[in-house]
Amino acid sequence: MAEASTGLDLGHVAALLAAGVVAVPIFRKLGLGSVLGYLAAGVAIGPFGLALFREPETILHVAEFGVVIFLFIIGLEMRPKRLWGMRNEIFGLGAAQVGLAGLCLTLVAMAAGVSAPVAFVGAMGFVMSSTAVIVQMLEERGDLPTPAGQRAVSILLFEDLAIVPLLAIVALLGASMGQSAESTTPLWQSIGLALAALAGVLAVGVYAINPVFRFLARNGGREVMTAAALLVVAGTAWIMDGVGLSMAMGAFLAGVLLSDSTFRHQLEADVEPFRAILLGLFFLSVGMALDIGVVINDWRIVVAGLAAFMVVKALVIYVVARVFKARHYEAIERAALFAQGGEFAFVLYSAAATAGVIDAQAGAALTAIVILSMALTPLTTLALKRFLPKEAGLSPEDAEGVDAAEGLRGRVLIIGFGRFAQVVSQPLLARDVDVSIIENDVEMIQAAGSFGFKVYYGDGTRLDTLRASGAGKAEAVLVCIDKPEAADKIVQLVKSEFPGVKLLVRAFDRGHSLRLIQAGVDYQVRETFESALKFGQAVLEELGLPEDEAADVIADVRRRDEARLDLDLTGGLKAGAALMRGNMPTPQPTPYIKPHREGRLVNEDEAPPEAVIEPATQKAD
Repeated sequence: MAEASTGLDLGHVAALLAAGVVAVPIFRKLGLGSVLGYLAAGVAIGPFGLALFREPETILHVAEFGVVIFLFIIGLEMRPKRLWGMRNEIFGLGAAQVGLAGLCLTLVAMAAGVSAPVAFVGAMGFVMSSTAVIVQMLEERGDLPTPAGQRAVSILLFEDLAIVPLLAIVALLGASMGQSAESTTPLWQSIGLALAALAGVLAVGVYAINPVFRFLARNGGREVMTAAALLVVAGTAWIMDGVGLSMAMGAFLAGVLLSDSTFRHQLEADVEPFRAILLGLFFLSVGMALDIGVVINDWRIVVAGLAAFMVVKALVIYVVARVFKARHYEAIERAALFAQGGEFAFVLYSAAATAGVIDAQAGAALTAIVILSMALTPLTTLALKRFLPKEAGLSPEDAEGVDAAEGLRGRVLIIGFGRFAQVVSQPLLARDVDVSIIENDVEMIQAAGSFGFKVYYGDGTRLDTLRASGAGKAEAVLVCIDKPEAADKIVQLVKSEFPGVKLLVRAFDRGHSLRLIQAGVDYQVRETFESALKFGQAVLEELGLPEDEAADVIADVRRRDEARLDLDLTGGLKAGAALMRGNMPTPQPTPYIKPHREGRLVNEDEAPPEAVIEPATQKAD
């Protein structure tokens, strides 16, 4: 193959795009995720594959901006008050995981005969998990906004904060080994510069960002706003990098400062396309950086180091998670997610090589271990999901303030206490109706308790639970759950075991309504039907229709829906479809063959004048 240039031309750009376009859909189709697809594509087109690129480090430096933008977008979702509320997780959970995992991995490396400085650098580089991999996977699974996802973000934030002292320690190690004493920056000076930069960024964010963006919104164009958003991200990242902090940490801080801004959604929309493309480019460049030659030549060291580091780190993470009251499944999931090294390891190992703490061979082996661990993370989480069934949730026996349904005697029994049932309960409670409520979601029960509701734990699809909840003594049972199959089972049990009880049920859709009517419930309503009618009436009134006319229109829609439901009951789900109004014009029937002669009435003399069709006459020009 011809020698590839070190620069980037249009062919290289096409190769990068093609690698992502081909690999990512295949890997996602196989259930392996986009991260592994990008990494595999990077290996394929890198120096040790097709050799389309000779210096992946150049691309890596550019692509790191994708991680920076990613953290900026996460910061936009974090209000300062919310971030302050996470301080215990950041400095408690994060510090415990990083400190204990670093200690254990250092001891493991030393037990294998590695010197203490090299063991410490290798261990701490591996302890710093990949922000890009973890956050991308959490986002793809929809777990980023969950409490478990936010705890993961807290740990990643502490790891970013730990960069300054770690780089300072590496410099001190180099000085103590007589390699870089003249270039060593005192630790107090590094910390002072970092604090000064943080204070400066905070001041600019509080006092300058919003006025500047207001000015640009009035006097600039859309492209100027986009450039300003990127300038905020790049500028903050550059300042943080200049004082030894993480660029990603700086971008996250910029996002937090702008999270209360009126321009937050506009900023997110402007930078999102850059984030998606550059983050994919980052994973591609990481895959290119994998030195296959080192893996083959030192495969025993690489495999042993990879296995030892991942297993020990996962065990430490699990123990720390359990100590901090995480449930068993969450602890295992976090261990699988964090049991890899990250992009910060490249920075730390490069700094250690420059300081003379590690040699080139050790640096290459450690880098290979980190990259392989990043590639294995999607596989370990996939295996976890497949072979370890997810917990149903917090156990009611262990949950505080949760009592099982037993001996309830309410006049009305409500089954399920989500948003629908919470509204349903209000008119009943306003009339002092004695209500019993059961729910099988422990977290929902605890949340309801904080708002003054006493909700008992119970599964309404079980006959023993219905009896313990007083279904046989209640005047009415309200089935308010959002799962049609479970609701059907409850209806069947109540109709067969407690036939005298009035049964009112929340329906999921029209098909579910038909099943409930056929089952003989006393009342059913589709969960969105009434609110949608009310919404439609408000739209008509906003468009200028008088209130009484809008009400008549809604009443007509309601009558047509009832008539349609009657037809559907006898003829199937589409029997009454003709009663629905569509927004497509009704086609007029036309003959297949146009007649040669015009039509005429048989008794033309007796027809009224307007019924007589005169033949068309062609006027002369």
